[in-house]
Amino acid sequence: MKLGLIGTGVMGAAIAHNLMAAGYEMTVYNRTKRKADALVAEGAVWADTPAAVAAVSDVVLTMVGFPKDVAQVYFGDDGIFTSLRPDKTVIDMTTSQPKLAAKIATYADAHGFHALDAPVSGGDIGAKKATLTIMVGGDTATYQAMQPIFKVIGHRVNHFGAAGTGQHAKMANQIMIAGTMTGLTEMLLYAKAAGLDTEKVLATLSSGGADNWSMDNYVPRILKNDYTPGFFARHFLKDLRIALTEADAMGLDLVATAQAKRLYEVMVDVKGLGDQGTQGLINIYK
Repeated sequence: MKLGLIGTGVMGAAIAHNLMAAGYEMTVYNRTKRKADALVAEGAVWADTPAAVAAVSDVVLTMVGFPKDVAQVYFGDDGIFTSLRPDKTVIDMTTSQPKLAAKIATYADAHGFHALDAPVSGGDIGAKKATLTIMVGGDTATYQAMQPIFKVIGHRVNHFGAAGTGQHAKMANQIMIAGTMTGLTEMLLYAKAAGLDTEKVLATLSSGGADNWSMDNYVPRILKNDYTPGFFARHFLKDLRIALTEADAMGLDLVATAQAKRLYEVMVDVKGLGDQGTQGLINIYK
């Protein structure tokens, strides 16, 4: 299969690198061309538009920022659907709206294409190490056909059902992470205020019931004053807004998630720290 990838940011670039290392031919596009330079140096082919990627690819993967970006990449004047050939496949790995995933799948079905929504969890570390967790929605036969790709970039892949269910599973993931991010932030503040050795606290908690992925991966960065994004705070805020919109539509009142969203709104909208990683939440307390 000839692959195309649209969106060569932190996550997309690592995914493309691993697929190329596995022997796949890769054509890439990114809104900011220089962010694809390293992949082109590795052997990827640059394309000037999403349409140009789709024209030469058997499978097109997309990993962009926001739902509006997804819509533009697929349905825009130079979007994927203007040049995708019949019986080819698109896989949107962006964390996006379930209803948009359903819209993409409906359009694909009507025009002889195949579509999956397949958001991922694991951050920059998981993308680089090819240990992502992949949550898939869409046609079962298409899901099975794409297994060789998923196995290169992830270590756990689950199919949840029809189009949009992968996005719903990712919302559940983000709701859980909202709790671990606020928890690790306030844990660290408390430990510092109590005069504890924070390295020792981390080692202790990591071996007990408080252990979680966010703490293990982000507290060491915070202790080094490293707020570079494994996952942008502005993207996480987008995810929480989507999750709460979906929860509201289902009649759920997710109080703790709403509070986490408020804290990230302070970080992103008030403090202007949206380009920091999610671990930068601690900076709104200082």
